[in-house]
Amino acid sequence: MTEDEARRWLSANFDVPRETWDRLERFVAEVIAENEHQNLISAATIPEIWARHIVDSAQLLRHAPLGPWIDLGSGPGFPGLVIAAMGDFPVTLVESRRRRADFLARTAERLGIANRVTVIDKRLEQVESRPFAAISARAFAPLDRLLPLAARFATPDTIWVLPKGRSAQAELDTARITWQGAFRIEPSVTDPEAGVIVATDVRSKTIRPGKAR
Repeated sequence: MTEDEARRWLSANFDVPRETWDRLERFVAEVIAENEHQNLISAATIPEIWARHIVDSAQLLRHAPLGPWIDLGSGPGFPGLVIAAMGDFPVTLVESRRRRADFLARTAERLGIANRVTVIDKRLEQVESRPFAAISARAFAPLDRLLPLAARFATPDTIWVLPKGRSAQAELDTARITWQGAFRIEPSVTDPEAGVIVATDVRSKTIRPGKAR
């Protein structure tokens, strides 16, 4: 996918008003500028930032509800800040690295979305439990490690949207040894060999039906 194709894909799949385009353009500029000071993304991906990062993040909106969302290991804001920039619902970004968390908070302010973005600069284990409608995580942890860390933020109706690249099927096969739920793999629009794991009703096989989580 080229940069022009990425922009056309966004226009074709979402109702993107001028204000949202301006936010995304500003966000791209903020990431590129900050990359001079801390390694947010690989410099090699900057010429394809719209395809590799913006569209790769935005595609998750096609699989999850427009409700309270938590993004784990948000890093430079992919997918969390893209989701927040394109939606109008609360988004919580969890990022334990202070400099990156500061960047996320500062950028949310500059994009005019700080009123619906919460940045938590703690390790995930230290974040207070509460349910969300959607959970995302990009390059945070393998699925079999991610699920036990994040299950306390989910209800049976929570939708997990997890871009996993070309390891999606292998990670899902491993996780299914100890976890169950309604899992499926959606093809990534940015890489035909990559996948996004989408799941609901995720639960440990060690928890008996009817037992409180």
